[in-house]
Amino acid sequence: MKKKTVYEDIGITSGDLWRSIWNLSWPMLLMMVFFFVVGLTDVYVAGLINADIQAAIGFISQLYFLFVIVGNAISIGTVSLFSRAIGSDDFHRALWIARHSIISGTVLALFLSVILFLFSGSVIRFAGLPAHIHAVATVFLRIFACSLLPHYLLIISNAVFRASGEVKKPLVTMGIVSAVNIAGDFGFVFGFFPFPRLGYAGIAVATALSAMIGVAINAGFLTRRWWRDIYTAPWSFSFRTVKNLIWVSWPSAVLQVAWNAGSIVLYGILARLGDESITALASLTNGLRIEAIIYLPPFAFNMAASVLIGQNLGAGKIRRAEETAWKIGCAAMMFVAGMAVIIFIGAEFFASLVAANSDVIQETARYLRINMIAEPFMALGIVMGGSLQGAGDTRGTMWVIIRAMWLIRLPLAYYLVVVAGLGATGAWVAMTLSMTVQGLLMARRFQQGVWKTLRFDDSDMPDKKYYG
Repeated sequence: MKKKTVYEDIGITSGDLWRSIWNLSWPMLLMMVFFFVVGLTDVYVAGLINADIQAAIGFISQLYFLFVIVGNAISIGTVSLFSRAIGSDDFHRALWIARHSIISGTVLALFLSVILFLFSGSVIRFAGLPAHIHAVATVFLRIFACSLLPHYLLIISNAVFRASGEVKKPLVTMGIVSAVNIAGDFGFVFGFFPFPRLGYAGIAVATALSAMIGVAINAGFLTRRWWRDIYTAPWSFSFRTVKNLIWVSWPSAVLQVAWNAGSIVLYGILARLGDESITALASLTNGLRIEAIIYLPPFAFNMAASVLIGQNLGAGKIRRAEETAWKIGCAAMMFVAGMAVIIFIGAEFFASLVAANSDVIQETARYLRINMIAEPFMALGIVMGGSLQGAGDTRGTMWVIIRAMWLIRLPLAYYLVVVAGLGATGAWVAMTLSMTVQGLLMARRFQQGVWKTLRFDDSDMPDKKYYG
């Protein structure tokens, strides 16, 4: 008698769709909240030391994210390929893919860690950070470099569990990781018992330690039930599997680089406003910080959509996969629209929570009111992007986002801000229009159905058998 596989226990490819969507979405939403709170805590604790430390940790966090992009891209490729294997009831192939993801992530993380550690000082100087915080930033960057491997392994192992549908495992892991990180921020920095006092370096040490603990927890989960075969089954290597993984992953890395580079260019456009530039730049930073709260539910839906689409495609249930994506997209739009209305009405109040200067409050409120118009389309784009990624059509999502950012947002922002003289309002309008177009283009790409025809060759795998 054939043994039960993961997706049969959870009901992703059969049964009530809304229940499947809910069961996958709420743990991912909690994980997004954990990430958000940890990021705020890092900045808050740094601010309790002094402004220089806060500036350094904020900058290094953004720089470190550029090195984590590769790990995130591998995790997206892992979800796509692994979920298809689970959906097709081939857990042997799923474990095969998971192993190659872990190996690939390990090799890349070690390489990048060495580069980042050895050349941290050069990276800091090249980035143009003020000279008086070079030493602090270098310490942060070197500690983060040492944590890159556990961070990659944590991201990839969480992706494996999500793709299988066992979302409560990464939820438990990230709950503990977040608690350790937050406790470590205060404990290591100020020396609260039982932590040694490390000063500002404690912020980075807390991040590194929490990632290591998270990897250990996930490694323990992989010793249970059917998962233990990831360790015990014979090990071999397939260049074709790695090729499949790279084929799905690289567009996601390019997408994230293009998006972050575009955000930096937008800051540069606002910097041309002369005396008004400080208010505009502060308002953009504040607006993005508030908007990040709205982004949490769509990205939770995004991750749920990736798994649902991948598993249903693997099971050969294309119509169910398509229906799932549109239902999640509509749900995300309605949920976010409600949040956007609240922020639109109370824009000044929300702006006052992150700013004290009256000019900044008014400009931040203007940012919020203009950008709230596009939030439902933002949610649609994020969900459809997750659906395409789950199906393996990462090139489609890459081209949509690059076009929206580099062909619409940035040229339009430059024209409206610099040429037409609309000031910061021109940038807010450009952001709103580009996000609306991005959501519609992403929905159009999904509707075209290219994702239905994608196939991956794994013919060099060993003979297939069921584990457990």
